[in-house]
Amino acid sequence: MVRRSGCSRLATLSILGIALIFSPAPTRAQEISSDAPAQPQSSNSTYSHMAHSVVDPEDLEVSWRKMPARFLHDEKDMWLFPTKLGERKAWIGTAIVVGGTAVFIKEDPPLERKVRQTDIFSEYNKVLKSSISGGLITVVPVGFYALSLIRHDSYGQGTALLAGEAVANDAVLMIVLKTITRRARPSEFPPNGAYNDTFFATHNSVLGKGSSFPSGHAMMAFSVADVFAQRYRHHKWVPYVAYTLATAISFSRVTTGAHFPSDVFIGAATGFAIAHFDVLRH
Repeated sequence: MVRRSGCSRLATLSILGIALIFSPAPTRAQEISSDAPAQPQSSNSTYSHMAHSVVDPEDLEVSWRKMPARFLHDEKDMWLFPTKLGERKAWIGTAIVVGGTAVFIKEDPPLERKVRQTDIFSEYNKVLKSSISGGLITVVPVGFYALSLIRHDSYGQGTALLAGEAVANDAVLMIVLKTITRRARPSEFPPNGAYNDTFFATHNSVLGKGSSFPSGHAMMAFSVADVFAQRYRHHKWVPYVAYTLATAISFSRVTTGAHFPSDVFIGAATGFAIAHFDVLRH
């Protein structure tokens, strides 16, 4: 009980410190309007610029009212992604993720045996056990939103909403993949087990909780990390802290026997991609 309350206080203090340090960065549109004289544009040139420009993550204006439409737009882009595989960037990125996942699946048994047969991670696992790591993923955006609301910081509120939007998209993809793959968790095997025939080997519980592939913690941790890293990238240290914490949470899913390395790899990759190339780009 003392350990958990200490972790809760630490998380609360961390969020408070972040909220007090962060300040909304001026958006690109504001910089242009304040520093440059207005230039006349034809309607055709304006439309062409809007159609081909990429939205800067710092320029996104988000509100509760816009969230349903944004979520549906995310889902459309996510499930229609296979139609974009003809594009060079899309298929190269996909090949890297699929290839990396395949390599990890092959190496999952020996890696998992090594991790579970050592006690070197025992203290690490106590600090980042499932309830704590999952709580951090929830507490950071929710706490950040609450503190931004108190401070009347609309930029901070929007950042928290974007993190929540990314997590919601992660949850949909995670449930679908878990339901299809039905992969057994490492904890279902003895530490020195063979870890063979893990796919289509378990019965799904509600929302695919009993399935291991992919890691939902890794997906959501990297989505939240990327949102904060991109929105507050003018603070040089923020990306380092965000991605380091996401990596620590993801790694704990392997050391605690909750997931195989391949589950974590594809979870982290898809979570990052959903936040970086979908949520923050429209």
